[in-house]
Parts: sequence; C-alpha cells; structure tokens
Amino acid sequence: MSAATLNINLEAIAENWRALAKIAQVETAAVVKANAYGLDAGRVARHLAAAGARQFFVAVAEEGVALRRALGSGPAISVFSGHMAGDAEMIKGANLTPMINSVDQMLRHVEALPAHPFGLQLDTGMNRLGMEPAEWSALRDIALAQNPVLIMSHLACADTPDDPMNESQRAVFEDMTQGLDVPLSLAATGGILLGADYHYDMVRPGVGLYGGLPFEQALPVVTLDIPVVQIRTVATGEKVGYSNGWTAPNPSRIATVSAGYADGLIRAMGGKARMHANGVAVPVVGRVSMDLITVDVSELKGDPETLQLIGAHQSVDDVAAFAGTIGYEILTGLGARYHRVWSA
Repeated sequence: MSAATLNINLEAIAENWRALAKIAQVETAAVVKANAYGLDAGRVARHLAAAGARQFFVAVAEEGVALRRALGSGPAISVFSGHMAGDAEMIKGANLTPMINSVDQMLRHVEALPAHPFGLQLDTGMNRLGMEPAEWSALRDIALAQNPVLIMSHLACADTPDDPMNESQRAVFEDMTQGLDVPLSLAATGGILLGADYHYDMVRPGVGLYGGLPFEQALPVVTLDIPVVQIRTVATGEKVGYSNGWTAPNPSRIATVSAGYADGLIRAMGGKARMHANGVAVPVVGRVSMDLITVDVSELKGDPETLQLIGAHQSVDDVAAFAGTIGYEILTGLGARYHRVWSA
C-alpha cells in the first residue's frame, strides 16, 4: 500500500468527551463541524451518541443535514451560522436548531419557520458572530417571546487562561443574560478548563475531543504512518529536494515517504519536522513537496517500511508547531488520500 494510514481511535474521542463532561458537571455537547475536525462526523457522532452525548454542533446547515442522516432523529443538532437565506428547508427537514446571529436572521426564521426551535448567539467581544449588546437590547423582548432553547457566546482567548479578555467576556455575557430563564452556554474546550464560572448550563467541547490543546490530559486520537517508497544513499555535499533545499553534511541515507502538502502536511514544516521509527526520531530534510517528503534515516539500524508523523511520540500540536500553526489546522487538513482505519 502506497497511501499513508490514518488510525482514528473513536473510543479515545469518547473518553475525552467523558473527561470534559466530568470537569464541567453540566450538559456536555460535542462540536463535530468540519467533518468532526477531519475525522468523519458520522462515525464520531454515532460513537459519542452511544457514549451519552445528546447535543451536537455544526458550522453550517449542510453539515447538519448530513449529520442527521448519520444520527437519526434523537439528538439535537445546532448550527453556528444560524438561519442563512435558503436554509429553511434544510432546517425543517433535518430538524436543526439554528443559532440566530442577527435581527435579519431572527426575522427570516420566524417568518419561514414559526414555532421551529432556535437558539441565540451573542457577541461578547470577539466581533465574529452574534448580536452585539445594542442589537441584543433592541431584539431581546421579541426574541425571548419566541422561546429560544439556548443562548450562547464564544470566548476569544480561552486557550490563554490569564488573558483578561476571558473575564471581560464572561462579565458581558452575565450582563446580557441577567435574569433570563433560558439555558446558557459560553465555554468550548478552553472555557471548560477555565473553571465553573464559565460552565453555565451547557459546554461545547471541540478540539479537546480530538486530542488537541489546550486539553493537555486528552487521550491521543490519531496516528499517521507513512510508507517509505525508496531509500537512497546520498554522498557528502549532494543536494536533496526542490531548489536543492538540503545539503548532506555527511554520507546519509535518505528515505522518501508517500505524503506531502496535498495530504495536509504543510510545506512550512520542511526542515523542522521529525518522524519516528521504533521510537527513534529522524529529521525531515529538504522541502515538503506535493506527494513526497524526504527524511534522513541515517541513525536507524535498518530500513523502515513506514515512518510515523503523528502518534505516541508526537502529537498533532507538535506537528503543528513545526509549521508554525495550530493543531486544528493539521487535523482539519488531513487529506483524502489517507487509508483511514477507525477503531472503537
């Protein structure tokens, strides 16, 4: 097999959900947008539903429709983007709960789907989605009369616990929701770890389910093993890769492995990344190309059949650091060519 193998541990995802639910001690949803961060929303959500999850969040209505097909009629599926033009049929047909973000969305929803469940999203300072305090003040009584099922906001800096923005947003959220008898939600993974003041009635973990920071205690979820296509001996002074990206300082054994930036392995990691064989770290050398990466395996005793990029010795966040990015980008970018194996 020349395609790399991506192993996905569904039970590790469920264990991470249980661990975050235990910390929060309130209803714990699961964010499965972007195809469950690239790991197959249908499979992930079904396994989480079997573990007890009853609330799921997606980014757009189209994701919600696909998730409803996978989950069946039981669990609630909420849509962060709210009720966009043209969404009414999908929202009704798949029984989705849009998180309304504006006056326009509110009007669209009540006109197209009167009495259909909806939630409300408030902007507490992130300036991304939701109603700002002035807009909320104008809409509040009208919206509450329609019986929203949830009011939520989102933290901008939750992965930095000491950032004063966290407490600032919590205070604004408190002010905007004071006295309301509606379930409230503020925290995703980072917010859960900030403590009980951020938990309210529901938390919405995302990246922590999939083994990513800031949930340092998360079980690892994915391993990525990449086949070696060829190994060659390179003399001192010979060049490797596009633009002669690396020069051999000594006689070296160079393995070429079958993955590249077309598979989501970001070009910027070239020259910084490591892979592993039997616990031994070996450096990537030269540029990451579309389908291939070259690795110096001179320190290995034999010729490996595969090299591991993500696994027991190296997390998605470690790999992200090689490229100067975050684990979210690595996870969601893992390409379609991988041979995926799910275990429970």
